[in-house]
Amino acid sequence: MLTDLKRLLIGQPLKSHELGEQKLNKKKALAILSSDALSSVAYGPEQILIVLITISAAAFWYTIPIACGVLFLLVALILSYRQIIFAYPKGGGAYVVSKENLGMNAGLFAGGSLLVDYILTVAVSISAGTDAITSAFPSLHSYTVPIALALVLFITILNLRGITESASILAYPVYLFVVALFILIGIGLFKILTGQISPDLHTPLGTPVAGISLFILLRAFSSGSSALTGVEAISNAIPNFKTPAPNNASKTLMAMGMLLAILFAGIIYLAYYYGIAPREKETVVSQIASVTFGRGLMYYIVQGTTAMILVLAANTGYSAFPLLAVNLAKDKFIARMFTMRGDRLGYSNGIIFLAVTSMLLIIVFKGQTEQLIPLYAVGVFIPFTLAQTGMLVKWFREKPRGWLLKLTVNLVGAIMSFIVMMIFFITKFGQVWSVLIFLPLIVFIFHQIKKHYDAIAEQLRLSSCEPALPIEGNVMIVPVAGFTHVVENSLNYAKSLSPDQIIAVYVAFERDDEKKFEEKWQKWQPDVRLVTLHSHYRSIVHPLTKFIDTVEHKASESNFRVTVIIPQFIPKKNWHNILHNQSSLLIRAFLLYKRNLVVTTVPYHLKK
Repeated sequence: MLTDLKRLLIGQPLKSHELGEQKLNKKKALAILSSDALSSVAYGPEQILIVLITISAAAFWYTIPIACGVLFLLVALILSYRQIIFAYPKGGGAYVVSKENLGMNAGLFAGGSLLVDYILTVAVSISAGTDAITSAFPSLHSYTVPIALALVLFITILNLRGITESASILAYPVYLFVVALFILIGIGLFKILTGQISPDLHTPLGTPVAGISLFILLRAFSSGSSALTGVEAISNAIPNFKTPAPNNASKTLMAMGMLLAILFAGIIYLAYYYGIAPREKETVVSQIASVTFGRGLMYYIVQGTTAMILVLAANTGYSAFPLLAVNLAKDKFIARMFTMRGDRLGYSNGIIFLAVTSMLLIIVFKGQTEQLIPLYAVGVFIPFTLAQTGMLVKWFREKPRGWLLKLTVNLVGAIMSFIVMMIFFITKFGQVWSVLIFLPLIVFIFHQIKKHYDAIAEQLRLSSCEPALPIEGNVMIVPVAGFTHVVENSLNYAKSLSPDQIIAVYVAFERDDEKKFEEKWQKWQPDVRLVTLHSHYRSIVHPLTKFIDTVEHKASESNFRVTVIIPQFIPKKNWHNILHNQSSLLIRAFLLYKRNLVVTTVPYHLKK
């Protein structure tokens, strides 16, 4: 039943040689990998206004110079990451660049930051998309968390079906959003030029504002820079592109930068000219659309596509997180399970892990993840800074043709990223201080995992100095609970391996049961030795393991190995398992961690 449901939701398995068909062309890649960056125009301008409103609405004209600063930073990052794409065509982005040029710890800080950032991408994007839905339909406000969780589940299933299939479905909403916002900006500018919007709604540029300070402006600039999250995703996901992958990735990155610049500048200008102020239950984009179109069909199209792009921005995380996890897993810093491809040739374990952790964040923060946006933004500017600095070291060391121009581009990117990162720490320390704790903790965990894998490799290596222990024979211990075909099947298996060294063990709770069992056993299996153990506290595991320890100690003196054969019946239907006490699973769980002990299960499949 579970297999049928899996096939229905995810589809039939793909063969390994079909991997080449699971690559993205530029149009699909632009939709899938830039959805995070493009969606940020729905909340990036709003974050600037939220800071400025603490002074007064008269300060809103500062959104224009702040937006110019954000756009300058965008250009620097786009040009910088374009160079990273060609320098590291196998992907990996900031992790690989930092690791190779700045050292392993720098790489781990970059990789750890991005892993957390992609989890936040999903949580923040889905929550923002839910906000867009509830802005249009206020009666749904009380269902924010269930709606967000359902959306995460939907995106997860699409990604488990394979990257090309999810791209084919998700590309349409992204391009609809771009078209809808172009129409919104175009009609808005037309109304401004034709005088349909009163110029009295906004404060003229240059108007003196009491209480404004450099600290406030820097804080607003850093908030607006949250619109640049997701810019690095394309450099992480180069292996997902069709060949020539670097060229296609570079063109996709440039197209994303152009679209993001136009949409961000357009929304900022309309919000300024309309005199839009942030509201608790209505987004800035919703207010702009309401003023431009009224609450008609076009308004709901804008809100609908905005909600979709905010939800689909999570897909950037689903595209980049698994590939980054693969790079870390190959270097033995996270579990190797992240390198395994699923039925549809995607890295399913990474997709599922991302979904579970983002759902936990949504539940913990009750779908109100606004306080995560600064953490989300600073988490990406750390790898931005490390990646650009790593490229500086690379150009200094290698000095390829035209290296001075390349160095200048990355130098500007590094300086700008570092400045923004420091602004975040200075102006929003109360919201981002946790980065200083959990990021070193993540790097420490990476090193512990690496140490574990290295220790295992050393112990398993045939050239290690540890000699293999000789095995002279085998003692078979069979825990029994009654006179059934299940026990009989296990005893027959034990006899086929070691007929002279079999010990059946019965744990009794009552003395009368113990004597009765021994009498019946002598009639049923007289050739198999039976040991009965009395349990004073009605525990099976404790007396059994104590007996096994005694046998194992004596057997080791003669170089004998002890094997515990556990009888287990398998119901025909999975749900029948909950009707049985599963004591065999409990025994096996306790015994598996004992040294020099072999534990095996002999299944007996029921017919009904």
